[in-house]
Amino acid sequence: MSNHANNPSPDRRARGLEAMKRVNGRDHVGDDPGDFLGMTVEHLFAEVWSRDVITIRDRRLLLLGLLVGQGLDDEIELQLDAALRTGDLTPAELREIVVFLTHYAGWPRGSRLNSQVEELIARVLRS
Repeated sequence: MSNHANNPSPDRRARGLEAMKRVNGRDHVGDDPGDFLGMTVEHLFAEVWSRDVITIRDRRLLLLGLLVGQGLDDEIELQLDAALRTGDLTPAELREIVVFLTHYAGWPRGSRLNSQVEELIARVLRS
């Protein structure tokens, strides 16, 4: 059994869950038992996303660039949706990201990103 499972930190977990809600823009993020979610919540969100040297918006921009560069479309959709819902990025900013990243990630990935952004914006405008 891992050290994490033996020594969970309630304060860290609560901080991590709160940061996860802020980053993902959802009230319910789940709190399942287990090492994977625990490490994600207590390290990635409580420690990494919560650092105050750069903003959540900055982190999201960096993450989007990385995800587009790697072609991780499912995660891109989640991050685009969270960015728009949380107000981290506006529709105009999302469209500008498409233009910028297309020149670095290539037209096929840029084209896919453009479709994802336009579908998201249309879905949000219909709501």
